Amino acid sequence: MISIVFPAYNEEENVGELHKRTLAVLKSLGEPFEIIAVNNASTDRTLDELKKLSPIKIISLAYNIGQTAGLDAGIHDAQGEIIITMDADLQNDPADIPELVAKIREGYDVVSGWRKDRHDSFSRKLLSRLANWLTAKVTGLYLHDSACAIKAYRRDIIQPVHLYGEMHVFLPAYLYMRGAKVAEIPVRHHARAFGVSKHYFMKAVKDICDLLTIKFLSSMTGRPLVFFGGAGAAAIFVGMIVGAVSVYLKLAGLRNFGQTPLPILAVFFILAGILFFMIGFLAELMLRVYFETNRKTPYIIKERLETK
Repeated sequence: MISIVFPAYNEEENVGELHKRTLAVLKSLGEPFEIIAVNNASTDRTLDELKKLSPIKIISLAYNIGQTAGLDAGIHDAQGEIIITMDADLQNDPADIPELVAKIREGYDVVSGWRKDRHDSFSRKLLSRLANWLTAKVTGLYLHDSACAIKAYRRDIIQPVHLYGEMHVFLPAYLYMRGAKVAEIPVRHHARAFGVSKHYFMKAVKDICDLLTIKFLSSMTGRPLVFFGGAGAAAIFVGMIVGAVSVYLKLAGLRNFGQTPLPILAVFFILAGILFFMIGFLAELMLRVYFETNRKTPYIIKERLETK
């Protein structure tokens, strides 16, 4: 089965046409499918328009906390072995669905769209290029268009993940760092005909914060004490060096302790180092409590083989 998931916030003029195009493409594939629309507490008639459509599964959120929450709700309700996400603004083209499905069936876990001929403003294109460069540097996965909304996932890869903040933008990179096989294919892109864009400057700031969070979670899930302990050891080392310099100046008769800020800096760095170690220990404890209470593991088993 193929599951199509699209969150919608104030897209009353777009959801009907999107459903029509998506349904036509899915019927042409000749296999079971479902279309899941997540209404992100729209303040217009989006929900009313969705209720006119069939077949469709509608998930309506009580309040809007962003596109990522809508995607998370839809993804975890999906039953298909292939889950395809897309925007509701008609800028993504459902005609790309067969290519995404075919690429997944070549053996990939994630297939991300690349809006090669992108119909957006110059500022958005420039911001996207910077974001792609930063994502590649932080995560190690280079995509031409990490923010493209139309993507395909294998269900067993995506459903164990819970999305927060603006995490959906970096989901392929996050899954890549967890061992997923990621591909990228060119997709169509259309200019927005109806509605208002939901992108703004602060969203870009939130994206950067989420990117750093994803990097930290992926790199330090197993041993957070390694990260905080390393920072603590470095801080204590600097503090000891600074302290030694201040003692030397005192013994050499060049400066008294009260004539230089070095003793204060030494104490600061040493205390900061101790605090980093304490944070590391607390993080280790919290991590173990999390995995024990949720019966989860920090690793993912990709395949089991048994021979007799």
